[in-house]
Amino acid sequence: MQQTSALFSGCPMWHMDAWTGTLFPASSGQGQSLYHYSRLFNSVEGNTSFYQIPDTATLQRWQQSVAENFRFCFKFHQSISHHKLLSDIEPELDTFLTRFRPLAAQTGCLMLQLPACFSPAHLGRLEHFLRLLPEDFHYAVEVRHPAFFAKGEEERQFNRLLMEFGVNRVIMDTRGLFSAPGHQGLLGQVKMKKPRVPVNVIATGQRPVVRFVGHPELHANRIFYQSWYAKLHQWLEQGKTPFVFFHQADNSQAPWLAEQFFREWPHSPAPVQLNLPRLSSQESLF
Repeated sequence: MQQTSALFSGCPMWHMDAWTGTLFPASSGQGQSLYHYSRLFNSVEGNTSFYQIPDTATLQRWQQSVAENFRFCFKFHQSISHHKLLSDIEPELDTFLTRFRPLAAQTGCLMLQLPACFSPAHLGRLEHFLRLLPEDFHYAVEVRHPAFFAKGEEERQFNRLLMEFGVNRVIMDTRGLFSAPGHQGLLGQVKMKKPRVPVNVIATGQRPVVRFVGHPELHANRIFYQSWYAKLHQWLEQGKTPFVFFHQADNSQAPWLAEQFFREWPHSPAPVQLNLPRLSSQESLF
């Protein structure tokens, strides 16, 4: 059966106070943010689950707030990825998967974000972890150790492992972020947290994930995201289902970065149509 391709896109969260009165109606409360967000975007990074696993009632409320075609991309809890580095995590993994299983149909993928200390020496742990995963979900893995970006045998071994299990490699594109001058304040803090790694583009599964971390000024991102149009178009032509998430140091304008990206899509029609309220600062940006 031929697979129908689609592209999912969004931001790293569905609520920011700065979006009330701009992206969302001024009268909306925080509890309505996911509803309003999901009427504009068809996906979101679920970073909240990295820090705390939501209770069942919260997950049910989230599920009821979005349309059937909306996709969450939740992160595995840090107890699995960071605290234990995938070692002896069976109880934590079972708890996590059991909690999220009712949302499986609306989950684009579960993302495993590994710290920079997770090296090729730990690939045996990753293989064991992947063997534990049920088929209820799609999965993606993000690595940050430099050896996984060196185009050597260690990176090839990692990619082959993901391909064997049909798991997607998360692709980080932080060129825009690190092109911005300065290391003070929030920008400096984000530069300390985000990995400055090469953009090694590969689809190891059917749902490649791109995390684009942009320059604070919207127009300055064009030079960095233009190369993504051809690759995303190619993946769609191949029947893949890409996920693209737009970040900035201050994510208050991340939705409009996504809108700019798809408005300039060179192929017709664009795979995502975004009609966001106009930013008051946009007149000076275009």
